[in-house]
Amino acid sequence: MPNAQTLYDSKKKTISEALALIKSGDGVISSLGASEPMELLKQLHTIVERGVTNIDISNCLPMFGYEFITNPTGINNSGWFFSGAQRGVKRAGAEHLSFVPQHLHSAGTKRLYALHQDKRRIVLLASCSPMDEHGYLSLSLSATYERLMIDDGALVIVEVNSKMPRTFGDTPVHISEIDALVEVDRPAAELPHVPFTEHDETIANYVAERIEDGSTIQLGIGGIPNALANGLKDKRHLGIHTEMLTDNMVDLIECGAVDNSQKALYRHKTIGTFAMGSKKLYDFIHNNPSVMIKNGYWVNDPAVIGQNYKMQSINTTLEIDLFGQCASEAIGAVQFSGSGGQADTAIGAQRTVGGHSFICLYSTAMVKNKNGEKEVISKIAPMLKQGSVVTLSRNDVDYVVTEYGIVNLRGRSLKERAERLISIAHPDFRDELSFHVRKHPEIY
Repeated sequence: MPNAQTLYDSKKKTISEALALIKSGDGVISSLGASEPMELLKQLHTIVERGVTNIDISNCLPMFGYEFITNPTGINNSGWFFSGAQRGVKRAGAEHLSFVPQHLHSAGTKRLYALHQDKRRIVLLASCSPMDEHGYLSLSLSATYERLMIDDGALVIVEVNSKMPRTFGDTPVHISEIDALVEVDRPAAELPHVPFTEHDETIANYVAERIEDGSTIQLGIGGIPNALANGLKDKRHLGIHTEMLTDNMVDLIECGAVDNSQKALYRHKTIGTFAMGSKKLYDFIHNNPSVMIKNGYWVNDPAVIGQNYKMQSINTTLEIDLFGQCASEAIGAVQFSGSGGQADTAIGAQRTVGGHSFICLYSTAMVKNKNGEKEVISKIAPMLKQGSVVTLSRNDVDYVVTEYGIVNLRGRSLKERAERLISIAHPDFRDELSFHVRKHPEIY
């Protein structure tokens, strides 16, 4: 085999040369979120100009509104988790864009199954940090499904970006496994910091009171997780086993709240399947052997999560009904985001000794009614709207938290669930919710 640098040089191409490797009928997979190869994706639509047809690209949390997303260029886009650009395009009725229902831990394997059934060749578009002296590059900010595609025999086209962090876990990829590479030099995409509100802090305090020293935690992004991270700074010996590594986790490590010393899996290691945040996060995980980015099918497998010690899963939802059904990814039947790992982590956490799942939401939301006027509605609803998508079933809900309190639904009857959820609804809606329960004794 030629030496690593010779191999590297032989696979170096321009963007147009690399994209020329994509053929009609291919199933293209793009890396997740901040790990997506932006320069390749910006020009992906140009493959149609040379007669390439019947292309489907699967992606998750795209960071920008690329041409193949925003316009019907002849490329179909199958999204695992919608971001803003996809939401707007789909809401306008785009036919080239659709959603792929999945749990994060099985997203890659299930999409591979479908593409193989369709007899499509798999093409992976990914980002990597530069090659080291041993011939290894790093998949950097995500191993959620990328390594899985490589092991399955995908055609691998990567952007080698000098500004992407080098990470450990399931991210190393040898130059011999790469078919083509394009060199770029741009900062990794960052997420803006979301300040937390008074309501966020109130909700976070209810959760923080129930998280004991030594617990293993999973957090997401947004005001409530940021407030919770702030509220956990006085805890000790926390561990991290999460799908998404974020800035607030760096804060918890640096203040001493997290040391991963009491974890059951990968003690002394921070575990995630992808990372998205600011330069602070990327600088922290760069060349840091205490952080491991592992395959999503392992990290988010409920059976794996259930092996942790005092696992605490904290997620948010858009709406919950009095049965405990959580609609967390869609507004009615209209896709908003995705399932992600909510069910994975909620179910897995409840399998652990001393583990819990927390579903957090504001008690109300401001929406437009049928007349186009703004009105306040309760996010704790008598029933979900017809056609609503249930992300977390009523069988799997544990704690539910609003700014008005926290209740535990684990093992509770439908009547008990309704009573407890009404107690943390906004006071203006409690009578209406109670009336619904009294009106339907055959249900509760």
